[in-house]
Amino acid sequence: MPLAPANQSQLIRSSQKDEYYQTFLRNNANEAFQTLAGSKRWLDWRREIELLSDLAYYGLTTFTGYQTLGEEYVNIVQVDPTKSRIPSRTRRGLFVLCHSFFPYLLDKVLVCLENELGCEQDGGRGARQRQAASWLWSLESWLRGRMRRAVALLSEPQRRACLPAVFVFHQGLTLLHRLHVALFYISGSFYHLSKRAAGISYLRVMGLNGDDGTIRSSYRLLGAVSLLQLLITVCLQLNNFRQKQRARQEWKLYRNLSPQRTQSSGLRAASCMLCLEERRHATSTPCGHLFCWECITEWCNTKVRLTPPYHTQPPSLKLYYMISCSGIKKQQWLSVYIY
Repeated sequence: MPLAPANQSQLIRSSQKDEYYQTFLRNNANEAFQTLAGSKRWLDWRREIELLSDLAYYGLTTFTGYQTLGEEYVNIVQVDPTKSRIPSRTRRGLFVLCHSFFPYLLDKVLVCLENELGCEQDGGRGARQRQAASWLWSLESWLRGRMRRAVALLSEPQRRACLPAVFVFHQGLTLLHRLHVALFYISGSFYHLSKRAAGISYLRVMGLNGDDGTIRSSYRLLGAVSLLQLLITVCLQLNNFRQKQRARQEWKLYRNLSPQRTQSSGLRAASCMLCLEERRHATSTPCGHLFCWECITEWCNTKVRLTPPYHTQPPSLKLYYMISCSGIKKQQWLSVYIY
């Protein structure tokens, strides 16, 4: 019987079956370790136990040359790029590392880097407390020491720039995974990034059926929709980033203005509704209420999703900065958008 490439539905069902058995193995391993070592130790080593469970599952199946339970469930076999031989042990070992160990290691590195960068801004007390708490050697403690030495070599501006860069890297990984899934729906070749890196694809043991073309066409349509959704998501995130940068620049421009107090005959009329003090750099909302520039912009930057004070409708996010002209008994208005 001639072998044919496995379609998208078979690869997805195989992956779902493998995840089911992996979850079953993780839960049993966690329960056994918690019973033997206690809850505190289990919380400290939970991720490592799950890693060892995944390595055991793929080590006893894929790495040794056998089908996984999910592959056996849908009757598919792994092949190398030539489509005529099973993958070599090197390829299978690379897949196991990329699928199980590399995500664990990358997550540990990013978490340790975020913690160290945050602790540098807080004076380093949190790092010393965590170091004292983790008295046993672990990969996390070793990585934390490496990250601490690396962060110590950075200047203060570099440290401030690294923390947003780590967040952007996190978002980039999520977008990359979504892009890879959309490409899988269209091409039907690799469902996991680890299999693409190792060059492992699948052939089905059963013969072709009449629904294969319909299944592939349906998934191609799903892939096109996924790509469109991903493109819209990227555009929205870029627009949101641009708006935040613009708001940050406007805030830096106006927050250090020289003290300017509104001239008024009555203290009640010249008071800010937020700080209840004499208004400085009077700023008006579209409804006509007056605030200090610093008060209302800080309020907008921290509580922009809520209804502004003295409003009954959602915010328009548009402020008017009142500029007093000496010798002229009128005021100019400068429209400023806060995002």
